[in-house]
This record gives sequence, C-alpha cells and structure tokens, in this order.
Amino acid sequence: MSNFVDYVKIHCKSGHGGAGSAHLRREKYIPKGGPDGGDGGRGGHVIMRGNAQEWTLLPLRYTRHIKADRGENGAKNQLTGADGSDIYIDVPIGTIAKNEEGEIIGEILEDKQEITLMQGGKGGKGNEHFKSSTNQTPRYAQPGMDGEEGFVVFELKILADVGLVGFPNAGKSTLLASVSAAKPKIANYAFTTLTPNLGIVDYRNYKSFVMADIPGIIEGAAEGKGLGHRFLRHIERNSILLFLIPADSESHFQEFKILENELTEYNPELLDKDFIISISKSDLLDDELKKEISAEFPENRKPLFFSGVTGEGLVELKDAVWKKLHG
Repeated sequence: MSNFVDYVKIHCKSGHGGAGSAHLRREKYIPKGGPDGGDGGRGGHVIMRGNAQEWTLLPLRYTRHIKADRGENGAKNQLTGADGSDIYIDVPIGTIAKNEEGEIIGEILEDKQEITLMQGGKGGKGNEHFKSSTNQTPRYAQPGMDGEEGFVVFELKILADVGLVGFPNAGKSTLLASVSAAKPKIANYAFTTLTPNLGIVDYRNYKSFVMADIPGIIEGAAEGKGLGHRFLRHIERNSILLFLIPADSESHFQEFKILENELTEYNPELLDKDFIISISKSDLLDDELKKEISAEFPENRKPLFFSGVTGEGLVELKDAVWKKLHG
C-alpha cells in the first residue's frame, strides 16, 4: 500500500450552540429579581490547519466523520456558557478543501494557516434579552442553533519549484535520485513511479530548490487514461516545468508535442508556465546525434542534454532551472 494519499472525503459536523438560560433571580432579600439567565456558548468550529511536517493525507485516509463539541448552556447570574472546543484537521501545505459541489472552500499555502470549514452553531440568548416593560420576568430563552454539516473533499496538490514532466521511463526518477537525497523507485518498466516524489536539490552557495517527480504521463492522460487526472493536477502547483524526453525516443520533438498537448487538454494555463526541454539518457548519444536531435526543435525551444547516470550536463541543467526560477 502506498503511503502517499492525495485525496480524501470526510463528513464534518461543527458543534451545536448551547441554549440560553431562562433562570430567574431568586434571593432572600430580592423576591422579584427578574430574569437572570446567561447566553449559550457557540458550538465548536471544524478548522483545517497547515502542517509543514505533513506531506500526505494518509493520516486522514480512514477518517470518515469529524465532529466538534457543542457549546455549553447558559447559567444563572447571567453567565455565558463556554464555547465548544474547536476541532483541527492538520493537512500538508498545498491542500485544497472543496464542498460536495466541487466549490473551493479554501487552500493551505503556509504552515499554521487556518481555514474554518464548518462554523459552530450560535449559542441561544438567555431570558435577560427578552425583558420588556410589559414582560418583566420572561420565563423563556432561545435554544442554541445547529452547526454546519456536510462532506468536505481534501485534495493535495504538490508544491514544488520544478516539476518533472515526461512519459514513463523518461528518466525522471533517475534525475531526482542523482541531484537530491530522494530515493524514488527506479526500474525498467512503465509506471515505476506510482506516487509523486519530492527532493531538495542543492545549488551553488548553499542555495537549493525543490524538485517533484510526477508519475509518467501517457497519450490520453487528460481523458483519464493511464494514471490520468490523478497526477496531472500536481503539475499545476509547480513554478516551472522540466520536460524530459529520453534519448532513445523515436521522435523527440513529437514526444514533446504529445506531452504539451496533454497538459493543454487538462488545463491550458499550464503552458503559461516557464518550462525547459531536456533530453535524458544522453550518455547514449555522441555529438553528431545530439546535433540531429537538437535540429528537430525550433530555435526558441532547443533542448538541454544530460545523463542522470554519468552526471553529464547536470550542472548546466541546474543552472538553467535556477535562472528560470530567479531570472
């Protein structure tokens, strides 16, 4: 079972508001003390909170229901009941919450950021609020109100500086393993990577950037084929895109166009991002073949060549990424 979970649906219910008190003041020397009831406390909220230590929604995978506490009832001496305890749902940075209709409630972009998903019910008013010239001793109070309730969909979109885009076996995992401490699974068959992997890439002068290895795209992914939409959405949250075309591809430029088309079909705005085209596994090529491959691409889209195995071209590739990020 994968320990990466990027989608969960939970039934959430905030707390019921406490009832107001209808207490009347009754003391030995004050026979007609009048209304003395306090207000009820509000019900607890259901709150989504960012947690930089989390990177997956796995802790929520088997959570079906979340319910906040109800508010306490008002008491005599016009004492307001305590508010119900809020309940917090810790999620990774990059998590979006949606309602059942698919409308976005909010998204977490920072550690400790809080977004209220379900408001607790308001507490009822005590009988003190209903006193009037014609009703000096109201014997009724307002009940507490129901809290909000409904299903919330939590969807994680990985935040990274650069996202790797390519067909299965394009060499994305090898590149990530060679430039960071990440240890993605690497093997010679399609869809080795079934979950996104993140790695911190060290750069010059103690600088760094975050690279995301997104599971391979295939032609038709935007229509749900292969791993489909599940991982295409992670590409939306990357600052720049790094396209990887393997050196042993039959048509390098055509493969890039297929990848470009899949992103456009899924979300045309993805192609507004800065991107770099690269040819992986370039240890398989001599200088003449590199020139032939480069000639397939337009002048403004010339690829960079690198090998994650030998390290060839990795410094130049990191330089290009850094320039796109901070140029």
